[in-house]
Amino acid sequence: MDDLREQIELLESSANLSTSIYDVQKSIDLLTAAREKIAADPSKAPLTLAKLHDPFKKTMDAAQKDLKPIYSGLNKYGKALDKKFKDKPLPSADNDALSSHPSLINRAIAMHLLREGQFDVASTFVEEAHRHPPHPEPTLNTPDPSRTDSWEQDLAEGTFNSENLQRQFADMYHILHELRNERNLEPAIQWAREKSDILEARGSNLEFELCRLQFICLFVQNQDDSVDDKPAGPLRAWNYARQAFGMFSQRYAREIQHLMGAMAYYENVEDSPYQRYFYNDAAWEEVAHSFNREFCSLLGLSADSPLFIAATAGAIALPYLLKMQSIMKERRAEWTTQNELPVEIPLPSTYHFHSIFVCPVSKEQTTDANPPMMMPCGHVIASESLDKLSKGARFKCPYCPTESHPRDAKKVVL
Repeated sequence: MDDLREQIELLESSANLSTSIYDVQKSIDLLTAAREKIAADPSKAPLTLAKLHDPFKKTMDAAQKDLKPIYSGLNKYGKALDKKFKDKPLPSADNDALSSHPSLINRAIAMHLLREGQFDVASTFVEEAHRHPPHPEPTLNTPDPSRTDSWEQDLAEGTFNSENLQRQFADMYHILHELRNERNLEPAIQWAREKSDILEARGSNLEFELCRLQFICLFVQNQDDSVDDKPAGPLRAWNYARQAFGMFSQRYAREIQHLMGAMAYYENVEDSPYQRYFYNDAAWEEVAHSFNREFCSLLGLSADSPLFIAATAGAIALPYLLKMQSIMKERRAEWTTQNELPVEIPLPSTYHFHSIFVCPVSKEQTTDANPPMMMPCGHVIASESLDKLSKGARFKCPYCPTESHPRDAKKVVL
């Protein structure tokens, strides 16, 4: 994929639309000015148009010249894509499970646009989805898509009432802009204080992380000993700590002690044991990520876009599934298990959202209908394996000499 990444970088470096936009706007201004002159004195229209010809042609030629490297970059990128993925068959659409749930797909797209801050695009998409409602198609697992479950109906229709979400995400992006670009913690701290009870109940560290970073910013400021009778540098940080850290004294006592201990090293804190607190280049990005995660969590959403996660996981899994499909076609075999994939997909650890258990006896993954059961000896097997081994009477554990009755086994909740 290095060649594709190289083409993307070249395209990003050469595809500067700002100059083209400037030239096009200049052409529009010339036309507008000429129209006003002709409207004011129609008798001079031929002279005005004659004078307009050369500068207008010059600006349009400049715009076309600016677009040439963009067209060239797009052409090279397209060729690189074709070269990379040539002779790679697309997966079969015989069992397209998403065809029967188009409303959920629209919801995922709309939510992704909102989360990315593309509010105008999201509004247009929602309006067009209302104007042209999607029609679900029958699939193997959903032969009658017109009979939509109530939860799916509520979920899908909830997408198209997006004005409230737009306002909330606009607030989120404003606060993130202040954090990342302006290095301003006040809006985030104010939001965290308004949600303090909810964040505390969730066990969140966000409010303390924001206040700690504010303390550090005040501490490392290089100012005179006093400005307008206000403490500066370490003294100003000390004054802030007395006002802000009181509510955190029980839960974060040790962290506060470290920050206070750094006061003794204010002249050379970079050489002190507390250097890592005050010279962390990633501190702002870490606190911005924490804010983003907590904000989305309070909305009942994950920190990352589900559409992005699904697309990324699908891109990772696609080569394995295509290879499996070709092997099954050669062997004339069929995929008979519906609730699990037939091959192991090496997804990154951040994409592991649910714990699973594979029965050591049957080698099958447990489900809600076949949950894991723990015997008195501590060993765990699937419920169906337990029934087969015990046959309703006392039996010996397959992994140790302990005997027990199936009624003594306890369901394990993962």
